[in-house]
Amino acid sequence: MPFDADSGETNFNINTVGSSLSVKPFASDICVCDSNFEELTLAIDDSEAGGLFDATSRETVYAKNVHKQMHPASLTKVMTAYLALKYGHLEDTLTASSNVLITESGAQLLGIKEGDRLTLEQALNALLLYSANDAGVLIAEYLSGSVEKFAAVMNEEALKLGATNTHFTNPHGLTDEEHYTTAYDLYLMFNAAMQFDEFRNIINTVEYKSEYKDRDGNPKKIEITTTNAYLKGDITAPDGINVIGGKTGTTKAAKSCLILLSNADNEHTYVSVILGSTDHDSVYRDMTTLLTDIH
Repeated sequence: MPFDADSGETNFNINTVGSSLSVKPFASDICVCDSNFEELTLAIDDSEAGGLFDATSRETVYAKNVHKQMHPASLTKVMTAYLALKYGHLEDTLTASSNVLITESGAQLLGIKEGDRLTLEQALNALLLYSANDAGVLIAEYLSGSVEKFAAVMNEEALKLGATNTHFTNPHGLTDEEHYTTAYDLYLMFNAAMQFDEFRNIINTVEYKSEYKDRDGNPKKIEITTTNAYLKGDITAPDGINVIGGKTGTTKAAKSCLILLSNADNEHTYVSVILGSTDHDSVYRDMTTLLTDIH
């Protein structure tokens, strides 16, 4: 398996340069914050939690209940993608087992069948762009052999990132009482995923077309469009804000969720998170509110 979990944890990264030894605090490269912090005068009343993080200056701009444990829905797939990019190879071929069959009502699916063969690159586009839950299972089994083993690695890796209020049970975010995270922990995971160019490229994609093979070698087409309303042009970003991309998520338990990467005219990059918004319209309304007051 691609994973070999470390046996111990530390709060410091130790770097050697020549004969010198330097100790770098764990939080030196990330935003830190209390549960609630309001530098901006704004209200995201339709959402249970939200955060705005300046990835350039590493400062928290706004926080509402960012350490509250909540269902993340498909924002879970940020962590799945991070691990796939960290430990997998984009050109690898993944063969689907019977476990890709998901029967939960309303689950977003690419339509992968047992024996279908996709590359990791194709699976990641389906996962992040189209939010395909069956692609999540495919990736989990490719990396760890089973969803259960992959979830254990997700939790180990989350702790390494400092996401201490997170517990995952699956790679896609379909509802489970033991599957939860926080707005702040999602920022940490998204921030880690941003180190990979492929992650940035996929979340910035509007349409994706490709072709894979079924178990008999017959071609099956992928023709998918992003679920991100900013990228599709259905929602207009505030003046001075360029939305690079992100991840959407919706279930009955999680309600509407959204995490974004944006560039601003002040030459700073921001990560913004909304969890537990009442519906599709409110999550984008509150997200636009967060982004409007960036200066």
